This record gives sequence, structure tokens and C-alpha cells, in this order.
Amino acid sequence: MKINKLKINSYGKLKNKEINLENKINLIYGKNEAGKSTIINFINDMFYGTLKNKKGKKISNFDKYKPWVGEDFSGKIEYELDNNSKYEIFRDFNKKNPIIYNEQKEDISKEFNIDKAKGNEFFYEQTKIDEDLFLSTIAINQNEIILEKDKQDVLIQKIANMIGTGTDNTSFKLAIDRINRRQLNEIGSKQSREKPINIVEKNIENLTTEKQKLSEYEDYKFEIEEEENNLEKIISEEEEEKDFLNEIKKINEKKQSENEKINIKEKFLEENRNKINLINNEVEKIKKNNKNIIENNAQKNNKIKNNKNKKIINKLNLFLIILILINIIQFIFIKNNLKYIFLFTIPAYLIFYIFFILNNNKKIKNYEKIENNNLEKINNEINNLISEKNIIEKNSINLENEINELKNKNNLLFNLEIEKIKNNYLKKLEKNKIFNFINLNNLEKINFEIENVQKNLNNNKLKLHSLELDEKNIEPNLNKLAKIEEDLVYNNEKKETLEKLNKSMNLAKEILEESYEKMRNSVSPKFTEELSNNISKITNGKYKNIGFNEEIGLVVELENGNYVSASNLSIGTIDQLYLSLRLSIINELSKEIVPIFLDETFAFFDDERLENILKYLNDGFNDRQIIIFSCTKREKNILEKNNIKFNFIEI
Repeated sequence: MKINKLKINSYGKLKNKEINLENKINLIYGKNEAGKSTIINFINDMFYGTLKNKKGKKISNFDKYKPWVGEDFSGKIEYELDNNSKYEIFRDFNKKNPIIYNEQKEDISKEFNIDKAKGNEFFYEQTKIDEDLFLSTIAINQNEIILEKDKQDVLIQKIANMIGTGTDNTSFKLAIDRINRRQLNEIGSKQSREKPINIVEKNIENLTTEKQKLSEYEDYKFEIEEEENNLEKIISEEEEEKDFLNEIKKINEKKQSENEKINIKEKFLEENRNKINLINNEVEKIKKNNKNIIENNAQKNNKIKNNKNKKIINKLNLFLIILILINIIQFIFIKNNLKYIFLFTIPAYLIFYIFFILNNNKKIKNYEKIENNNLEKINNEINNLISEKNIIEKNSINLENEINELKNKNNLLFNLEIEKIKNNYLKKLEKNKIFNFINLNNLEKINFEIENVQKNLNNNKLKLHSLELDEKNIEPNLNKLAKIEEDLVYNNEKKETLEKLNKSMNLAKEILEESYEKMRNSVSPKFTEELSNNISKITNGKYKNIGFNEEIGLVVELENGNYVSASNLSIGTIDQLYLSLRLSIINELSKEIVPIFLDETFAFFDDERLENILKYLNDGFNDRQIIIFSCTKREKNILEKNNIKFNFIEI
């Protein structure tokens, strides 16, 4: 991989800057504070983006390099990979993701993974180098090479770490010790006390004991709930029975009400019948009481007339006899005018006869008139009674038809409603109960059954309420049990987490040991061999062989063949050793032959060491782009002196 061009629109103090880079060595010269380190940060942020996260710094790159005024905080970088694929990256640093163009100027940004936190990871996918690796390996500045005397042990340790573990920040022994300490502090062991695992196990033991004591309440609650369920089911059935009976009752009440109406009509009918009987009796009574008047009325009148005439004649005869006796007496005693008296007797008799006959006929006529009036009155009375009877009989027939019609209608409606209710409760009640309830044929029996069901219902509700009170009384213990179970689950999960963490740490130690052994047997010899070659070239053969063992650490073979600890070397030599190590591992970083960035790396090298390292870089890394940043022209002069081709850029 090589970078062809940088276009900086505005980034920190750099504005409207274009830098063209070539293969092999590029020397970027500028005075202090001219912006050389800014260029490296620009390249890094073009590849990985600039975030507001400080990452341990006092100020983030975003805040540090963002223009104070409204300049275009953006730039572009052009580069090509080892397979000759060319890319142009344009990035507005105010945005998380850049725009990525291929050689045909097509936007291919979506072809790469986009992480929510990091943004587009195109450069990592192309090189397998993340930002931390980029800054800690291929970008080397003077702060990582030059150390004061009292810090040289730190640098030696970094070299030893690199040889032992493959990274300068990790010591195998220190890593194992840290894991062991972390295991003890964060987990604990069977022999430890008051450590997390000991506390958790003790909590589990105590909670388990308390749970066993309270579990009987849970069993009791289960029994209560089971009984409550049974009672609720029974209560529900009894409620249905009560509802069913009440509906039956309503229908029967309605039927009874309708029957009462019919009964009233039947009473009216019965009254009519009684009235008819009374009328018949009355007619018979009238006929019986006036039988003489009704039967043979003319004959009776004649008989009465004859009787009266006979009585009158008898009276006249008596009168005539009296007259005759008077005449005889007169004749006997007076003896005068006998013929005259006799003559007077006959007319007087005739006069009296006519008078009495006429008077009697008049009386007879009056009597006949009275009798006829009485007969007419009797007949009228009988006829009126018969008319009344006919009307009552007609009304009775209508009333009887109405009663029969109502009975039929009520029976039909009653049967329909009963059938409807029965169908509604077929799935709610047992068939035999439905049958028994329906066959209750009077309200008294229905009310008795309702009272019986209500009594059972009240008793069962009372039992249910009692159970609910019992359940409520044990609720605190159940809540305590639930809390204990939650705590038990929490502690078991915590124990499981601690056991997993302990297992992970043991696994990490195993992997670390395996990796360390593998490093010692494969990678470390390769590192030490390449490091030996590098240091020999850099020091003109003064130091040829570098070794590493766990007891002494890093050792260096002197010209006389003796081995000494690296801590006995001068600071300058240690600096060279560390730089050699960093250069040795670059080939292992990526499938791409990535550039090397050296920012004021040789500021404290003397001219001899500087010349040696520049020759080494030119000869040992002729297939790689090297970008050197310097505030002096020493590198330029040495490169020109040794006829080493380079691209000089002054900013």
C-alpha cells in the first residue's frame, strides 16, 4: 500500500494544503510547530475518523484541530493497495462517515461495514490494522524512542514484552500476576474469606435454609388456592342455579299472573253460570208462585164470575125470601093492600137483581183487568229474566272462548320460554338439575329451592372469604419467600457469573500460557533473529545477537562473545534496539505492505547512528513507502551524501 496524495482543506493550522507522496522515502521538512505532527494526525483521522472522545488526552482531536472560524473542516486522501486498487477518501470531519470513491469515481461507501460508534471501517477491512495498532506500530515518534536514563528500564521491559508476548505493553508474568490478583479480589477461592464467592455461597446457604422454613406457607397457599378454585367453581355453579331458578320463577310468576287473569275471567264465567241458574230458579219460582194466574186464566175468571153471580143470586134469593116473609108477615098482621105490596116486591127484586148483577159484572171486569195486568207483569218479568239470561249465556260463551285461547297462548309462551332458558343453561348446569328445576310446578317449591341455593351460596361465599383472609394472613410470609427466592436467584446468578468469570480467567491463563509457549517456541526466535540482524546493521556489527530468557530478560552479545543484560547498554543503544524491534514487527502487522511514519524519530541520534538507520531503512524496506518528518536537514544531507533517492517536501 502507498499514499499518493493528501489534500487538506482545513485541519488545525494546515489550510488549502496539497502533498504528493512517492514510493520509498519521503522526507517532509518543516520547522517546529510547522504542522508535521498535524499531518500524521490528519492521515490517521482520514482513515479512522475524528471523534470527540479524548481517549486519555487533555483535548480530543476534533476539538484540537477544528478551525475556530467557518473554514471547511475537511480533506481528501488518495492511496492504492498492493493489488493496484486505487481509492479516494473525502471526509467532512464534522460527520462520522466519509465518502469513498473507487478508481471510476463511484461512491462505494456502503460496500464496507459501518459501526455505530466507529463509523465506516473501510481501512480496517482493507488492511486489518485498527487505529490503536496504527498509532502504536507504523507511526513512530520520538517520544517512543528517546527516554531519559531513569526510564530506560521501562523501554527494556517493552522490548522484553514484545519478544515474549508479541506486544510491548504486555508482560507475561505481569499479566499472570494481574489475573491471579483479580481472581482473588473479584472472585476468591475455597481458602479465602469474605471474598465475593465466599459471601455469595454463604448467602445461598442461609437463603436456602430460610426458604425451606417458609416453603410450608407456599404449600399451604397452594392448598388454599386449590380450595378457592373449587369453591369459586361451586359458587359460580350456584350463581348459575340461582339465576336459572330466578328466571324460572319469573316465568312462573308471569304464568301465575296470567292464570290469575284467567281465574278472574273464570270467576266471571262462574258468576254468569250462577246468575243463569238464579234466573232459571227465579223464572221457575215466578211461574210456580203465579201458576193459578198463568194456567187456565179464562176458566178461572169464568168460575170466579159464576161464583160471584151465584153469590149475588143467593143474596137476591135471600132478599126475595125476606121480602116474601115481610109480605107474609104484613099480610098476616096488616092484611091490607097485599096485592100492592106483592106488586112492589117483584120490581124491587128486579131492581136489586139488575143492580147487583151490573155491579158484580163491573167488579168482575175490574178483577179481570187486574188479573190480566198481573199476568202481563209476570210475563214481562219472566221475559226480562230470559233476556238477561240470554245475554249472560252469550257473554259466557265469549268469555269461555277467551279463557281457552288465553290458556293455550300462555301454555305455548311458557313452554317456549322454558325451552329457551333450558337451552341457555345446558352448558352451564347439569341436565338432571335443569330437568328437576323445570319440573318445579309451583312458586312455593321454586322459592324454597331458591332459598336453599342462596343459603348454600352464602355459606360457600363465607368459606371463600375465610380462605381469602387466610391467604392474606400468609401473604407477608409468601412475600418474604418471594424476596428470598429472588435473592437466591440473584446470588445463584452471581455465583454462576463468578464461576464463569473464574473459568474465563483460568481459560485466559491457559491460553496465555499456551500463547506464551508458542511465542517462545516460534515467534520469539523469529523476533530475536530479525532483531539481531537489524541491530547488527544499525550498529555496524557492534551488537550481533539478541537473546531473551525468563530469568535475566533481554541479553545482548558483545563483540567478544560475552552476553550482558540490555540494562547495561547506553541509552542511545537501547533506543536503537527498540526502534529495531518496532521495525521488525511491521511485516507481521498486515497483509498490506503499509507505509512507515517516522515523526522526529531521529532527533536525538548522532550523525553516525542516523546515517546507519537511514541506510538500513533504504536497504531493508525498499518495498515499502517511508515518510519521515523532521525539523532539521540532517536527514536530507545524509540521504544526498549516500545518493539515496528520496522525495523532499517542505511545509
